Amino acid sequence: MNLRESWLLFALGSAFFAALTALFGKLGVAGINSNLATFIRTIVILLVTAGILSLRNEWARPTGLPASSWVFLVLSGIATGLSWLCYYRALQLGPVSRVAPIDKLSVAIAIVLGVLLLGEQLSWSLAIGGGLIVLGAIIIAVF
Repeated sequence: MNLRESWLLFALGSAFFAALTALFGKLGVAGINSNLATFIRTIVILLVTAGILSLRNEWARPTGLPASSWVFLVLSGIATGLSWLCYYRALQLGPVSRVAPIDKLSVAIAIVLGVLLLGEQLSWSLAIGGGLIVLGAIIIAVF
């Protein structure tokens, strides 16, 4: 397995940076409007992504993208924005040690949606792991 191109490496990187997002987000929303905090975060993401595209010389004409890609990318952007707005408000109202794990219910929801809408196969390990995530979120939320 080529580690540099491994989905697992990028998934672990995503988890690590998501943890930092929770920590820095909690500190960042202290004393300011959570929607403004989300807006600032979005601008930073835009600039960082533009910088990466420039450094890697990966800019391309978006006119060549299929219409379905545009529709789903726009829907994904809307979903991301709504998720961030909810996340930052939750961080403002609750402890990061409880908000972040509840947010990870998205993993279990993604498993269900992948099976139902994309026809992905549900294995025992995937079902048990997803169930444990749900169980963990319930324990964190209730106790």
